[in-house]
Amino acid sequence: MKYMLLINAGSVDVSGGAAECTVEDWVVYDKAVKDAGIFVSGESLADLVTATAVRVAADGTRVVTDGPFAETREVLGGFYVIDVPDLDVALDWAARCPGALGSGSVVVRPIAEF
Repeated sequence: MKYMLLINAGSVDVSGGAAECTVEDWVVYDKAVKDAGIFVSGESLADLVTATAVRVAADGTRVVTDGPFAETREVLGGFYVIDVPDLDVALDWAARCPGALGSGSVVVRPIAEF
Protein backbone atom coordinates (compact mmCIF):
# COMPACT_ATOMS: atom_id res chain seq x y z
CA MET A 1 0.00 0.00 0.00
CA LYS A 2 1.24 3.49 -0.77
CA TYR A 3 1.63 6.12 1.94
CA MET A 4 2.66 9.77 1.76
CA LEU A 5 5.01 11.00 4.46
CA LEU A 6 4.48 14.77 4.78
CA ILE A 7 7.54 16.26 6.43
CA ASN A 8 6.92 19.31 8.62
CA ALA A 9 9.80 21.26 10.10
CA GLY A 10 9.01 22.78 13.47
CA SER A 11 11.85 25.27 13.05
CA VAL A 12 14.16 26.20 10.21
CA ASP A 13 17.75 27.39 10.12
CA VAL A 14 19.09 30.48 8.34
CA SER A 15 19.25 28.60 5.02
CA GLY A 16 15.62 27.45 5.29
CA GLY A 17 16.47 23.84 6.17
CA ALA A 18 15.22 21.85 9.14
CA ALA A 19 17.14 23.15 12.14
CA GLU A 20 17.37 19.88 14.05
CA CYS A 21 18.97 17.60 11.46
CA THR A 22 21.78 17.77 8.94
CA VAL A 23 22.01 17.29 5.19
CA GLU A 24 23.93 14.10 5.96
CA ASP A 25 20.94 12.82 7.98
CA TRP A 26 18.76 13.27 4.89
CA VAL A 27 21.27 11.58 2.59
CA VAL A 28 21.39 8.52 4.87
CA TYR A 29 17.58 8.34 5.16
CA ASP A 30 17.05 8.82 1.42
CA LYS A 31 19.52 6.02 0.67
CA ALA A 32 17.83 3.72 3.21
CA VAL A 33 14.39 4.27 1.68
CA LYS A 34 15.70 3.62 -1.83
CA ASP A 35 17.81 0.61 -0.79
CA ALA A 36 14.76 -0.92 0.93
CA GLY A 37 12.92 -0.82 -2.40
CA ILE A 38 9.96 1.15 -1.00
CA PHE A 39 10.65 4.53 -2.63
CA VAL A 40 7.94 5.66 -5.07
CA SER A 41 8.66 9.39 -5.21
CA GLY A 42 9.72 12.29 -3.06
CA GLU A 43 10.85 15.87 -3.22
CA SER A 44 12.16 18.64 -1.03
CA LEU A 45 10.16 21.83 -1.39
CA ALA A 46 11.63 25.26 -2.09
CA ASP A 47 11.57 27.98 0.56
CA LEU A 48 8.10 28.91 1.84
CA VAL A 49 8.52 32.52 0.67
CA THR A 50 8.18 31.23 -2.91
CA ALA A 51 4.73 29.71 -2.25
CA THR A 52 1.54 31.00 -3.84
CA ALA A 53 -2.02 30.21 -2.73
CA VAL A 54 -5.01 30.09 -5.08
CA ARG A 55 -8.59 30.30 -3.86
CA VAL A 56 -11.73 30.33 -6.00
CA ALA A 57 -14.83 32.07 -4.65
CA ALA A 58 -18.35 30.69 -5.14
CA ASP A 59 -18.82 33.11 -8.07
CA GLY A 60 -15.73 31.69 -9.80
CA THR A 61 -13.47 34.65 -8.99
CA ARG A 62 -9.86 33.53 -8.60
CA VAL A 63 -7.79 35.10 -5.82
CA VAL A 64 -4.03 34.57 -5.88
CA THR A 65 -1.95 35.54 -2.84
CA ASP A 66 1.50 34.96 -1.44
CA GLY A 67 1.42 32.17 1.04
CA PRO A 68 0.17 30.06 2.60
CA PHE A 69 0.74 31.84 5.86
CA ALA A 70 -1.23 29.77 8.34
CA GLU A 71 -1.06 30.54 12.02
CA THR A 72 1.37 27.73 12.64
CA ARG A 73 5.08 27.42 13.22
CA GLU A 74 5.37 24.26 11.15
CA VAL A 75 6.60 24.46 7.57
CA LEU A 76 5.90 21.72 5.02
CA GLY A 77 9.38 20.91 3.80
CA GLY A 78 8.86 17.96 1.51
CA PHE A 79 7.43 14.50 1.12
CA TYR A 80 8.09 10.89 0.37
CA VAL A 81 5.68 8.43 -1.17
CA ILE A 82 6.55 4.91 -0.08
CA ASP A 83 5.04 1.54 -0.93
CA VAL A 84 4.96 -0.72 2.12
CA PRO A 85 2.75 -3.60 3.33
CA ASP A 86 0.79 -1.71 5.99
CA LEU A 87 0.45 1.34 8.25
CA ASP A 88 2.74 -0.08 10.94
CA VAL A 89 5.63 -0.28 8.48
CA ALA A 90 4.86 3.23 7.19
CA LEU A 91 4.93 4.53 10.78
CA ASP A 92 8.30 2.84 11.36
CA TRP A 93 9.74 4.63 8.30
CA ALA A 94 8.19 7.93 9.41
CA ALA A 95 9.84 7.57 12.83
CA ARG A 96 13.22 7.04 11.14
CA CYS A 97 12.82 10.22 9.06
CA PRO A 98 15.11 13.09 10.14
CA GLY A 99 12.12 15.43 9.80
CA ALA A 100 10.49 13.74 12.81
CA LEU A 101 13.31 14.86 15.14
CA GLY A 102 12.77 17.49 17.82
CA SER A 103 10.04 19.97 16.93
CA GLY A 104 9.44 18.43 13.49
CA SER A 105 6.77 15.92 12.55
CA VAL A 106 5.95 13.49 9.79
CA VAL A 107 2.29 13.06 8.91
CA VAL A 108 1.49 9.65 7.40
CA ARG A 109 -1.43 9.45 4.98
CA PRO A 110 -2.52 6.51 2.86
CA ILE A 111 -2.76 7.19 -0.87
CA ALA A 112 -6.33 6.69 -2.12
CA GLU A 113 -6.67 4.19 -4.91
CA PHE A 114 -9.55 4.69 -7.33
